[in-house]
Amino acid sequence: MGARVVVADDDVKQAELIRRYLTHDGHDVVVVHDGVAALSATREHPAALVVLDVMMPDGLSVCRALRAESDVAVLMLTARASEEDLLLGLELGADDYVTKPYSPRELAARVRTLLRRSAGAADRSVLRVGDLEVDAVRHEVRVAGDPVALTPGEFAVLALFAREPGRVFTREQVISHVHGVDGYLTTRTVDVHVMNLRRKIEADPRRPRRLTTVYGVGYKLGAGHG
Repeated sequence: MGARVVVADDDVKQAELIRRYLTHDGHDVVVVHDGVAALSATREHPAALVVLDVMMPDGLSVCRALRAESDVAVLMLTARASEEDLLLGLELGADDYVTKPYSPRELAARVRTLLRRSAGAADRSVLRVGDLEVDAVRHEVRVAGDPVALTPGEFAVLALFAREPGRVFTREQVISHVHGVDGYLTTRTVDVHVMNLRRKIEADPRRPRRLTTVYGVGYKLGAGHG
């Protein structure tokens, strides 16, 4: 079954090409060409995923706004391939990215992967680690009873840790379990997700007590109160 996808790209021809490929995959695609329209489209009718050209004049601001008010999956398009630019987009809440120029078939495959990742979290019961609760059915996280908003990527990483509390996961294992084998994703991407999770589930992100680092190995989730 297809999903509702918003494509926000100020390149009219490119946006139409993306629309055709995603429509062929059975998705309900809405195309807009500026940030204001992108936010309106996702607010009026919730989308499962937004394909966002962050090179639009307000692209990064739209990414930040989407993440502040929604857990919609965000696939960013960018012509900037430097690590700093890509990490900035991920820190703002994007779940994945495709650098220009790209193949529309590759983009369609990325969309399918992100949608599967978002939907796949719904096959588990509530996971509890101390006073942290991860409800994959409702896609909700609570810390001491208080709800915490996560991006789909952050949720997938946290759910992985919560399924095996106390286990140390290397960055490579996180990529393999959560994202699959994907040459576009790096160990730095995992670090960004962990950094963002700590901001949201730790009382003091600089001194994490839940999601801790095992130096030289990776990360683990414990019951330590934030």
